[in-house]
Amino acid sequence: MAHPVVKVSARGAERLRMGHPWVYQSDVRAAGAQPGDLVRVESDRGRPLGVGFWSSTSQISLRFLGPDDVADERTMFRDRIKAALAFRDTLGIDGTAWRAVNGEADRLPGLIVDVYGDPSTPGETQSRSGQDPSTGRVVVVQTLTQGMDRRLPLITDVLVELLTPMGVLARNDPKVRRLEGLPEQVVVTYGDVPARVEVREGSVRYGADLHHGQKTGLFLDQRENHDAAARYAHGRGLDAFAYHGGFALRLAERCREVIALDSSAPAVALIQENARRNGLSNVVAREANVFDELRELEIARERFDTIVLDPPAFAKNKASVDRAASGYKEINLRALKLLSPGGCLVTCSCSYNIDETMFHDILEQAAADARATVSLIEKRTQARDHPILLAVPETHYLKCFVLRKLA
Repeated sequence: MAHPVVKVSARGAERLRMGHPWVYQSDVRAAGAQPGDLVRVESDRGRPLGVGFWSSTSQISLRFLGPDDVADERTMFRDRIKAALAFRDTLGIDGTAWRAVNGEADRLPGLIVDVYGDPSTPGETQSRSGQDPSTGRVVVVQTLTQGMDRRLPLITDVLVELLTPMGVLARNDPKVRRLEGLPEQVVVTYGDVPARVEVREGSVRYGADLHHGQKTGLFLDQRENHDAAARYAHGRGLDAFAYHGGFALRLAERCREVIALDSSAPAVALIQENARRNGLSNVVAREANVFDELRELEIARERFDTIVLDPPAFAKNKASVDRAASGYKEINLRALKLLSPGGCLVTCSCSYNIDETMFHDILEQAAADARATVSLIEKRTQARDHPILLAVPETHYLKCFVLRKLA
């Protein structure tokens, strides 16, 4: 069956040639497709470019799959998901929660797949590619475009074949789905998905709410940064914007005391629960507005040897960049004033619109205003199972700098 044809401008064709898989609405010259169709992509002069998924409402009208035709969609999904799983097998992930498919970076734009395994299940150390029928494994999917959403049953079927989970959950509640004209909903598409699961990350165990928690349950992209923070941790620790305590629990292994701050009462309760789960008595979780609390701690002349700042995205669009930059500077300025000489600050930004260079400049300005002499120890990004596609800067969203205060 012939695919509908979408013709794109010379600018759109060049974008695809350079490796970026998005074609914007302004670069579409003609389209005879329905929402979510697999389409044949041509230049405005009729030169064949490849195939992609069509969106009827988003400003990103086309998500390119590649230059080759897709004769059988199940085969395409199976091959690409299998390749993604094989890559994760090489990473030596020390944990039972990990990202299996990361959208564009796995040649499946608009598809996110995370795996949560039960550490009490005997198959924990078996291959991630599904050779072990682990009854405790749960797969969480997000289909963020019309094309992927239309194929959710097919995707579920392939994931069940390759990962043999006890259940598959579609966490299709991100607001970005509104741009595609898609409803926000959470649906079990296969088997059983419990209200809570326990997962392991290194030496720490967490309770994860897959139905209602942030993202697909946990911030899996920070897993390797948790490890890095633990390597530098010492003395008295502070974890600001702590959510479920991912950083705080790792700092607690090396610090005599860790204060974890979050504005959400349920998050604070979750930190306390996770601290008890891990037998950690040196974690103190507080519900607080972090901006206000950092000022209060400064006024009280509190000092810390290890500080982590992991705020939510302050700049969700280009219009909010200036305000976001001000917010990032404020919290880093306060943190540097609270940090003892010889102490380390692990500071993060998950705002794509604040790039690495801008974030560096913000930190430099904060250090100057704090009258602190600061060295840069590491620049880090999202965990390796959240790969960055070289031609797609939008996939490089997480910045993590490790700083040391010299004086």
